[in-house]
Amino acid sequence: MIVIFLVSVNKALDLPIKWTILYVACLTFLYVKIYFLAMINKVCVLGAGSTKYGKLDEGIVEIALNASKEAISSAGITPKDIQAGYISNVFGVADKQVHMAPVIMSNLGIPYVPGLTIESACGSGSVMLREAYANIAAGFYDCVLSLGVEKVTHVGTLQSTTLFSYCSDFFYEGGSGASFPGLFATIARSYMNTFKATEEDLAHVAVKNHENGLLNPKAHVRKKITVDDVLNSPMVASPLKLYDCCPFSDGASAVILCNEEFAKKSGRQYVEIIGSGRGASPAAVQGREDITTIPSTIAAAKQAYAMAGITPKDIDFAEVHDCFTIAEIIDIEDLGFFPKGTAASAVTEGATRRNGAIPINPSGGLKSKGHPIGATGVGQVVEVFEQFTGNAKDRTIKDAEIALTHNFGATGASAAVHIFKKVK
Repeated sequence: MIVIFLVSVNKALDLPIKWTILYVACLTFLYVKIYFLAMINKVCVLGAGSTKYGKLDEGIVEIALNASKEAISSAGITPKDIQAGYISNVFGVADKQVHMAPVIMSNLGIPYVPGLTIESACGSGSVMLREAYANIAAGFYDCVLSLGVEKVTHVGTLQSTTLFSYCSDFFYEGGSGASFPGLFATIARSYMNTFKATEEDLAHVAVKNHENGLLNPKAHVRKKITVDDVLNSPMVASPLKLYDCCPFSDGASAVILCNEEFAKKSGRQYVEIIGSGRGASPAAVQGREDITTIPSTIAAAKQAYAMAGITPKDIDFAEVHDCFTIAEIIDIEDLGFFPKGTAASAVTEGATRRNGAIPINPSGGLKSKGHPIGATGVGQVVEVFEQFTGNAKDRTIKDAEIALTHNFGATGASAAVHIFKKVK
């Protein structure tokens, strides 16, 4: 049958047989790809919840349960509707709990529902979300809990800083005395020298994010600051000062992910995930050709844009990984919002404010909202959900319909980007 088909196609095309075979092979591949793409379930965010970020008195399990229960209530479901749990956590050992997922599922009253704990340094939340997304898209589950949680402030600055250093390439970086402030200071100095950016430009990132954080009741640092406040704050690692750095935070954020059929049956508002991407970079900064860019971000964004069928110009606002002010500037260039070397001046000119050309971090970002490391990437999705369901109040981005979240681990060794669409 195959030979007869090839002969008939060859006669119709009047081409050499080898070109006919190649044509048929390409056509077959295309149809198979379309077939499998058609089988991918649409993935939606049906509910979201979060604790306040900051120094919390509760233990890690209680923090996790508080966010989970809020997300479950938001989705209008019960724990029994959850078919799997995906938990992102990095430093459970600081609160004497490392086998996190089964503990969370048991405390939610669903001990026989499988759970998985995922760690990818500061990018754990978005990497975990990607795994949850993939399992629903593939049809393994209809509804899952995606939860990020961290409890670290109680161990003190010295111990928490030590724990954070384990997220780097410890042999070359953390173990040799290169802290994350030091590494990002090196990145900042290189960027400033290459593109003639200034410390004032970096300060504008902090000022803008603190303005946004003032409108977020769950933000860790709700404090209005000025450029002078940033420039006069204590030096941490030149050129980065205290107000260029995000705080260590406790906290948990959770979302309920489901397929489109489940979401529609709920009768509630939901948000569709239309793009998802993951990328990687050399673990140590020294292994990169250019330290003013993060390859993992570029790769993840490229995948997400392609899946969503859009370009950076279609994004109405974004939540990005601003662990340090320089990180936000590099992020928004790597994500395609600004040409290389221009984001610093764009921020200073107001392009990333809530009423700017591309609002960045309306939640306050890591800088003001806080950075509970395992929860951070999930917290970004909570912000998108609140924006698209009318719950962002005074920080609402007017007429927004497409949003992007970006979260990376360490100095960008791993990253994930997700794109969301408001469902009317």
